[in-house]
Amino acid sequence: MAHMDPIVVELGEVFAAAGHELAIVGGPVRDALLGRVSHDLDFTTSASPDETQALLAKWGDAHWDIGKEFGTIGAKKFAKGDTAEAVVEVTTYRSDEYDPASRKPVVALGDNIEGDLSRRDFTVNAMAIRLPQREFVDPFGGLEDLAAGVLRTPIAPEKSFDDDPLRMMRAARFAGQLGFDVEESAFAAMVAMADRIEIVSAERVHDELNKLMVSADPVRGLGVLVDSGLAARVIPEVPGMKEATDEHKRHKDVYSHSLTVLQQAIDLETGPDGAVPGPDLVLRLAALLHDIGKPATRKFEANGSVSFHHHELVGAKMAAKRMRALKYDKETIKAVSRLIELHLRFHGYGEGAWTDSAVRRYVTDAGPLLERLHRLTRADCTTRNKAKARKLSGAYDSLEERIDVLAAEEELAAIRPDLDGEQIMSILGIKPGRAVGGAYKFLMELRLDEGPLGEDAARERLLAWWGEHAGEFEGTRTYEN
Repeated sequence: MAHMDPIVVELGEVFAAAGHELAIVGGPVRDALLGRVSHDLDFTTSASPDETQALLAKWGDAHWDIGKEFGTIGAKKFAKGDTAEAVVEVTTYRSDEYDPASRKPVVALGDNIEGDLSRRDFTVNAMAIRLPQREFVDPFGGLEDLAAGVLRTPIAPEKSFDDDPLRMMRAARFAGQLGFDVEESAFAAMVAMADRIEIVSAERVHDELNKLMVSADPVRGLGVLVDSGLAARVIPEVPGMKEATDEHKRHKDVYSHSLTVLQQAIDLETGPDGAVPGPDLVLRLAALLHDIGKPATRKFEANGSVSFHHHELVGAKMAAKRMRALKYDKETIKAVSRLIELHLRFHGYGEGAWTDSAVRRYVTDAGPLLERLHRLTRADCTTRNKAKARKLSGAYDSLEERIDVLAAEEELAAIRPDLDGEQIMSILGIKPGRAVGGAYKFLMELRLDEGPLGEDAARERLLAWWGEHAGEFEGTRTYEN
């Protein structure tokens, strides 16, 4: 490589001076050959973890040993003058293997770069450049596979996937990320060994699934996951949508529809300064999973039609359950399941005029997810009937315009009752408790139905409500007058 970051060459000289081999390896080499920008600087070395730590402690402004048990030491050089900040990770030559009864990889340190490269996932990631001499190392034909756009394992795929079953999911991820095809024998091994993925921890599976979902072409990667049988083990609700397919063609293919919705949602993502900057993991997961409740709710009606009543509610619960099993964080689970729950709310808008109250509720229920909901709802239109598609698009245009008008008038994003909790307690002479919550809920419903009332009108309505409902809150303590 004619051009190389001076930091890379400098680090090679540091290790060479200490009598150790160092090479930049894997993704950075692959991406450089593809003309892609890589922000990772991954190195492999003949030095032991202790020796690497000592060298990096002198070379960098900071270093860490969090990955030391896996042979990895990290370091950082701060930005100085025209030189940008650099973060590197250096790993001792190694091989990862799995104990059949364990979810954690067993690390064995190696003594040569060829052995280290043989334990990489695919040949396109098993290329290296020795430093500081800049010698290209490619013992498994990675450059040829890179040119052909093929994902092939450096050693027999059965052995490679047995050593680390997550490599099978990486095949799907790289298919989406790079647009490559999985080599025939590697794909056959994935099909035969799909059950082996169950030994991998949920956290590692979830991390790899996320990388696939935010890749350039997640639909392609998901196809690999589903066709290989891996999806049935890690996110079975996705291939499970095929169960809703009706051989009599009385409704659309739910699985294919969902992949189309995912792609259309991706197309609606914005740039970094827009409302939904892509890649947006929450929007993409919601688009993929929005119809997973259909197989469980499918019903053939007497008139020959097919219904999926409440599939959005069932699907929201199913998505939350699967995401919990995959160890997603609470906020992501809440956002994805809420979008699924709301994705049908718009339908019917075109058939009948929504009141301002209904528009307020739509905005309030969506909350901070509104812009994502806009995109999910629009993406969910996959009909080939152009007239119907135009009608749905026009109806949603109308809804968004009404939201904009009401938002300008009423600050919809920050809708609150006209009276807060302190005011409610003062007006009704009650202390904190269930009655305050009931009164607050009443005022919130009033605010959504009728818009801003003002404090005086809200006080009158609250007192009238309390006169009718005070008895429902027996035991509510009041202030002494």
